[in-house]
Amino acid sequence: MKRLIVNADDFNLSPGVSRGILESNVRGIVTSTTMMINLPFDSEALARLRDADLGVGLHLNLTFGAPVLPPRELPSLVDGGGRFIRDPIPVAARAKPEEVTRELQAQIEAFVAAVGRRPTHLDSHHFLHRYSPVREVVLTLAAVLNLPLRADQPDLRAEVRRRAISTTDHFIGDVTEEPYWTETRLDEMLSRLSAGATELMCHPGYNDVPWSRYSHQREAELRALTAPGIRARLQEQGVRLIHFGTLAG
Repeated sequence: MKRLIVNADDFNLSPGVSRGILESNVRGIVTSTTMMINLPFDSEALARLRDADLGVGLHLNLTFGAPVLPPRELPSLVDGGGRFIRDPIPVAARAKPEEVTRELQAQIEAFVAAVGRRPTHLDSHHFLHRYSPVREVVLTLAAVLNLPLRADQPDLRAEVRRRAISTTDHFIGDVTEEPYWTETRLDEMLSRLSAGATELMCHPGYNDVPWSRYSHQREAELRALTAPGIRARLQEQGVRLIHFGTLAG
């Protein structure tokens, strides 16, 4: 059986991104999203998210915005202004594991308070959980909380499975200078999915984040993910759309 999780990253990054993700669920094939809980809430989008037929995970974030905890408690994770540093490799290199653990636990607690339920899964902004010591902290949290974890690389997938953490068999998706998921590329990729469970990472939204290097590209992805007939084509190909909560079950 071919099972597909279409996960839209960055919910709560901006009102336009959140609106685009919700639309790509209602009108398209997005089945899952991951929320950035440390950013200011859009109350209307959050209310719609709670009611949506959408898996909602937590986009663990140590590389954008301010922490949930007071910055003074996290000196290895923030700059002089108390903000996260937008570069995952140096962030991981200077991070103290005990500070990472406290902040990520605080983000999980904030998620439950805001959304009203546990996240369906965990992943991270800028793929930060690829890198030690953040990697070990996130693996431990996923195992203790029994939450599925994104594994975008073979070595990480093998380690996730050694710890009996749920994940997908395959991962596809990227961000580039041009829109990654165009209608043509999406159709081609969906036509040759492998058996098992695949996560397709995507970034739909509206272009109201000009400070982001992945901004105008989001509207192209939104069009691709909501293209007419796309759900029917998946059904014809025997692809079952799921989210991470289904995978865990």
